[in-house]
Amino acid sequence: MAVSLLAREISDLCLGKPALRSLPLTATVADALSALKNSDDNFLSVWSCDHTPKKVAGFQGDVDEDDCKCVGKVSIVDILCYLCQDDHLLSSSSALKAPLSVLLPKIPGLVMHVEPSSSLLEAIDLILQGAQNLVVPIRPRHSSSSSRRKQQQKLLATTNTPTTIHAGGREFCWLTQEDIIRFLLSSIGLFSPIPALSIDSLGIISTDIITVDYHSPAASAVAAISSSLADQTSVAVVDGDEGILIGELSPLTLACCDETVAAAITTLSCGDLMAYIDCGGPPEDLVRVVMGRLKQRDLEVMLQNFTNSTTSLDPVSSSSSSDEESGRTMHRSGKYSRSMSYSARMVRRAEAIVCHPKSSLVAVMIQAIAHRVNYVWVIEEDCSLVGIVTFCNMLKVFREHLEPHPMA
Repeated sequence: MAVSLLAREISDLCLGKPALRSLPLTATVADALSALKNSDDNFLSVWSCDHTPKKVAGFQGDVDEDDCKCVGKVSIVDILCYLCQDDHLLSSSSALKAPLSVLLPKIPGLVMHVEPSSSLLEAIDLILQGAQNLVVPIRPRHSSSSSRRKQQQKLLATTNTPTTIHAGGREFCWLTQEDIIRFLLSSIGLFSPIPALSIDSLGIISTDIITVDYHSPAASAVAAISSSLADQTSVAVVDGDEGILIGELSPLTLACCDETVAAAITTLSCGDLMAYIDCGGPPEDLVRVVMGRLKQRDLEVMLQNFTNSTTSLDPVSSSSSSDEESGRTMHRSGKYSRSMSYSARMVRRAEAIVCHPKSSLVAVMIQAIAHRVNYVWVIEEDCSLVGIVTFCNMLKVFREHLEPHPMA
């Protein structure tokens, strides 16, 4: 039964998924920033399309071929890491005029096209080979290609952001690691006894983790944040002396912020940055620290942009003692106020996304899916960091134990 499940077409996993919002490769970083700030999506797909009519042997006249390829994806985190580079700190406006290609990782194969008829097993193999997202054509609905094209053109006409319209009005969706894990979890009983085994016994705890010290400058963690974004994991913030997990710098959290967080990354420590991006907005004292340090470093343009983005200080209305201690926060526009942060949470509290080596595979799967992340940190009883379990680690287990074997 489990083998037949892996033979299912991936189109079954794509039912009801929304069409990708697309940007052309010719767009600028500013275009991507504008599109992301006006979208509920944390990532936008980037496409290289050529709809120039071509001469095809055997046909008279020109033929409009569908020559579209998704070459990557971008998020606010990509833009933040880009703006924090030394060359861009003094002139962010010039940096935003750069082509979108500067944000795309040079690692090939992170985004791959697959057909809806591909099997789940084939999709898992691609992910284990390094693909982070699979691009799947959405099978045509009742509406015609011409009507879909008109809808896309109407969207293009009502926005100032460049938008890619694929030939024939075709639409695509993402197939992610989370989608596959959710699908496997829905039939987890077919895989017994594997789900009940501990992650330790299955050997899927990875010690290849990215860590930074709580007191280290956040600017020194930019490369680590960028790397964790590409790997769909996070950066662990630890006590350098004891290796205790304090919290994390999560790309998921940063993706809900706006571009002015680049100023906080440039000026704060890793520990202070966790508090700055945590749910509810940055504390007033940290906002003042950022302003003061920007001024000290003569980063006047960044200081002006940062100052213009802030509004009046509003007290947090709450009767709880913890909220009273948090004082007042700076509130920002855009998606910032809607962020659901998993950073700055002490491991000793129940909210932390952590497990123990003896946790079962199914329990860890449920934890990750419930928190909408691709990983769970693994700690010992004393909160020292052991490693990480990722969706990719989990998929390896299903691939190794459930691969169809030929008949003897």
